[in-house]
Amino acid sequence: MAGLSIRGVEKKYGSVHAVRGVDLDVAPGEFAVLVGPSGCGKTTLLRTIAGLEDVTAGRIALGGREIQHAEPRDRNVAMVFQNYALYP
Repeated sequence: MAGLSIRGVEKKYGSVHAVRGVDLDVAPGEFAVLVGPSGCGKTTLLRTIAGLEDVTAGRIALGGREIQHAEPRDRNVAMVFQNYALYP
């Protein structure tokens, strides 16, 4: 498993900041969980890592390779949600 590095990631929808200045490092083999209240940007951050949303600012690197502009299919990233309603 490759390490993940997020530096200064922001995602805006118009004038609304969904994610503001996130810095995060996940070492190879480390397990990380995003926890927070509804609407705090957890899913938006995951979607930017997976490439389903473009970042407004910042860098995302996986295994030392910047991926914030890579196509989702080229990132080799997946995510699952706690609520099974999204994936029957």
